[in-house]
Amino acid sequence: MALQWLILSYVVAAEVAIAVILTLPYPMLLKKRIVSLISLILNPAASIVAFAGFQLLDIYWKNEHRLLCSSEVCTTTERDRHEKSVYKAQRNGVLCAAGILLYWCIFRICKYHKDLERLEQLEKRYKDE
Repeated sequence: MALQWLILSYVVAAEVAIAVILTLPYPMLLKKRIVSLISLILNPAASIVAFAGFQLLDIYWKNEHRLLCSSEVCTTTERDRHEKSVYKAQRNGVLCAAGILLYWCIFRICKYHKDLERLEQLEKRYKDE
């Protein structure tokens, strides 16, 4: 069960590293190459959105069907187990949301750089005419 969260945390860490790499100032030629490389990676990496979405649905389903201690005879162990599962679900929900948000940010940054490059080429072509 914990393997999926480990994988998702590594993917989110990789997304953070990619976002940092994309936002660092580089010479224009190096920046174009980095953006083109990351753009090639983005298509197969789109599966992280579906994976995180399904994990969010799983968290929601488990939250709706979680056994609650409704009687007054709850032991401290049961209460601790319930609180721990709630905290883990909140952490995992934040992790899923971060994965989706970071993917979107990386996608928009790459699109911004591609649009900027296209406009620079268009400007250069108009100046040459």
